[in-house]
Amino acid sequence: MYQVIARKYRPQSFSELIGQEHVQKTLTNAIEGNRIAHGYIFAGQRGTGKTTVARILARCLNCIHGPIATPCGICSSCVEISAGNSVDVIEIDAASNRGINEMREIRENVRYRPARDRYKIFIIDEAHQITKEAFNALLKTLEEPPEWVVFILCTTEAYEIPNTIASRCQQFTFRSVDFAEIVDRMRYIAEQEGIETSEEVLSVVAQAGEGSVRDSLSALDQAIACCGKTLRIDEIRSLLGMFGAESFESVADAVNRQDGGRMLDVVGELERNGQSLQHFSRELSRYWRNLLVAKISGKPTRLIAASDHEQEALLTTSRSFSEEDLTRYLNLSLDLYKNLQSSLQPRLHLELGLIKLVQAGKLQLIEEAIAALDGSSAAAPPQLPKAPRTAELRPPVTQAPKVSPSVTKASALAPPPPVPNSPPVLTLNETARSPGAPQASGGNLKSDLHQALVNAGLNFTADAVLQAEVTLQSSELVIRAPKMHLLSLKEPRLSAIASELAGKRVTVRTEAGVDTSAAPATGSNSAASAPDNAELRERALSHPGVKRFQELFPDAQIRTVRNLNE
Repeated sequence: MYQVIARKYRPQSFSELIGQEHVQKTLTNAIEGNRIAHGYIFAGQRGTGKTTVARILARCLNCIHGPIATPCGICSSCVEISAGNSVDVIEIDAASNRGINEMREIRENVRYRPARDRYKIFIIDEAHQITKEAFNALLKTLEEPPEWVVFILCTTEAYEIPNTIASRCQQFTFRSVDFAEIVDRMRYIAEQEGIETSEEVLSVVAQAGEGSVRDSLSALDQAIACCGKTLRIDEIRSLLGMFGAESFESVADAVNRQDGGRMLDVVGELERNGQSLQHFSRELSRYWRNLLVAKISGKPTRLIAASDHEQEALLTTSRSFSEEDLTRYLNLSLDLYKNLQSSLQPRLHLELGLIKLVQAGKLQLIEEAIAALDGSSAAAPPQLPKAPRTAELRPPVTQAPKVSPSVTKASALAPPPPVPNSPPVLTLNETARSPGAPQASGGNLKSDLHQALVNAGLNFTADAVLQAEVTLQSSELVIRAPKMHLLSLKEPRLSAIASELAGKRVTVRTEAGVDTSAAPATGSNSAASAPDNAELRERALSHPGVKRFQELFPDAQIRTVRNLNE
């Protein structure tokens, strides 16, 4: 009778085990040091070797030369354990033997010594399916079993094991086997079986296993049954329902070119070929994830389950996108896959999801939109006549500064002129006359610093300086600004520009304070200087920055105009 590859090439010793070095090393040292526990929990995803390691451990303990880390494999105990018919190694399927009566039967069986071997070993597979009452019946026996009993619980869901059971056992977590190790293992098996294959075929079969050795070997067995002694990549992909890189590269190219029509052609081709749309969306999410990892790493990495040739193609494609774009596309693909799981019209949802990917590529960062708005405000169309302004936002300068994005807000409207009681802004000459300040010459430091920042293109920082109190104390420039402007004063080039103006090395220190240029008027001056709401709104809407913003965003609405300086 034919024996499948997964059973035929099942590891018979720790040396043949792949991908679980931490488990192999710990159990080997425990056997050699005669520190064998009475209970073990082997947890991990399917096909990673839990039951296989349990059988290997049973052979090590019951070998005629044991306990030994390398069983002979030829004695009656080793042969019977490998065949699964040893009288002293009892394998129990907890999926069908999960009740309290089965656990009571185990508890009664534990009392009797082994018929022939050194230990009586109970291997309980799918242990998480045992009921709570059955675990309670086994609790005392598992805590203090006879010296000849060893329990091994294998499970894919360790969190389902009660803490009272887990605390009485040594737990080992089995990891997903590395992609390269699975490929090497299948290459060895193909050589032993006389199968002609290629790296691309082995890569596709290994990807189908998703870290499970058994699943990969089952896929390899299926591929051999389909193709015979020569495995061809096209037939393997069709058999396993895998998609070639060309399909996903078409999607990436359509996103890059913003071609929605090509996306619809991709869906139509999938329908004509009878492909699973849900599976395609899942693999598309994996493809965007691989592109993101390739973009971040910048070189072939073990984090991507693909051959070297496929990784080079991923690196080439990833150069067309930014990390932010790839992250956005990955999120959209995950949402698409989630929606397709319960969709009654999968084609409609897939087409909509792929079109969303194209539309997401057309989005512009808010920083770029603001920068474009700032740069194009100078070319705004001629403005309508404005209402008289009681004061100007900036002091007169020889060169008109650029309109910063902050002017687009209603808070950038002109404040009333400072009253005599307002704290004065210290100039360079005035700070030189203050106690402890060095003598310095020059014009108004605040105006000069503002103009220098405007010339350097730092409009946000220039606006913040205009609303602040600037003081030069020795070699330290103190800028007291409202809290809303402190973030703009974190510009790294501010210290260099200030040092150039002062003619010496200056350090910048920012402090939170009030807006001295917008101190509220008192008495009758308040009513005389504050414009009414109609005038305030008219001035806001007639500002060139606001008009340019409305041109870029025609559906935007201005609901409230408020002067933050009042």
